[in-house]
Amino acid sequence: MTSFKTIGQQEHELLVFEQMQKPYAIFECKRVGVEEGTKKGPQTIEKAKQGAYVARTTSSLQKIRTDTGEKYGIIYRSDNQPYIKPYVELMKEIIYSDDSELLQKFILTVGVVSNHGNWFTAENYNKELKVLAQSYDWLIFLTDNGLAQFINELLLNPTQEYFKVQEAFKSSYTADKKRNVFTKVKMDFEADTVLLKYFSDKLNEIEGWFNTIAPEGKTITELKSELVELRSKNWKEIL
Repeated sequence: MTSFKTIGQQEHELLVFEQMQKPYAIFECKRVGVEEGTKKGPQTIEKAKQGAYVARTTSSLQKIRTDTGEKYGIIYRSDNQPYIKPYVELMKEIIYSDDSELLQKFILTVGVVSNHGNWFTAENYNKELKVLAQSYDWLIFLTDNGLAQFINELLLNPTQEYFKVQEAFKSSYTADKKRNVFTKVKMDFEADTVLLKYFSDKLNEIEGWFNTIAPEGKTITELKSELVELRSKNWKEIL
């Protein structure tokens, strides 16, 4: 995988990354549009089922329920012996351990959702969101305030340093557009450079755009710590 990094006005750096065959974490963004005249995205339950399937089939760590409804985790060692503990406790133990048997097939699954009336209203979670919260290791929610700030500062009323983002967006979503250069797959080079700077400069503020739905009581800071811990491991040796 390659990426460009701007160093100066006329100087750029080409970065080449070697990816491991097995990831230690995956992120999935579940977004659903609302059709005109409806209050809720018609595909919401399908998105929830897709996310649940990915989360439950990706990692060796699985959720089980006790007869009293408590959430436990189960993972198998190489001798097929099950290892069972309360789910959040077991997940943390795996992440911060150096036990190759526990880490080899473990993948931290993170789901990202936003509102717009699709996933829940007020404090009442829709059943679709409950499905995702029960499936992913982490489920984080992009607030409407966070999305509105992004739209305002980059698309509607950008300062001079963010004009390239607005230009790329406008050229992609007009009646006479030639090609789309503002998607998660294809992004205008200059707009991408500005976006990376925006996210870097406002990192602490942007973290406040997200709420944690699952695990209950956890924070984005704890998720970052877990990702840093997983990244720091010697995966070549583990795998």
